[in-house]
Amino acid sequence: MIYVNKKLNVCAHIYNFFIKIGSNLQSLFLLYWRLTWGFQFFLAGIGKVFNMDKAIQYFVTLNIPSPVFSAYLVSYVEMICGLLLIIGFASRLITLPLIIVMMTAMGTAHSHVFGGCQFLLEPHTFLREAPYPYLMSALIIFIFGPGRLSLDAWIKRWVEKQPRY
Repeated sequence: MIYVNKKLNVCAHIYNFFIKIGSNLQSLFLLYWRLTWGFQFFLAGIGKVFNMDKAIQYFVTLNIPSPVFSAYLVSYVEMICGLLLIIGFASRLITLPLIIVMMTAMGTAHSHVFGGCQFLLEPHTFLREAPYPYLMSALIIFIFGPGRLSLDAWIKRWVEKQPRY
């Protein structure tokens, strides 16, 4: 019986070791994720800003209400929120407009995926749609936060060190 407990103890130590490694890599992963996808959002937004006529025309073909306003809104949301995502400032807050923009894109420009409930029977159809990885990236940052290597975390540490009156 003691022999079994020793084996379980060794397994528990090994398991805890891997948990510690994973936990320490979490912030590096979130930093990489923010840098990669923040830059992608920024590029998508700036591409629309510098080709606004094309963006507006595309929004017109999708029958989006107020296509001029919508094109400007989406362009600047992607560009500004992408930059903020890169530095990790207001990360959870700025993912909300990105999530809304990506869900709107999925429901308009990529609405064919939803036809006949195809996405329920074949969920991999989402993977082929351009907004899907952007949506998942924004959701990951919203759910897990920006990590310790972000401006948000630095501000939090600074605020916690301030004297309380």
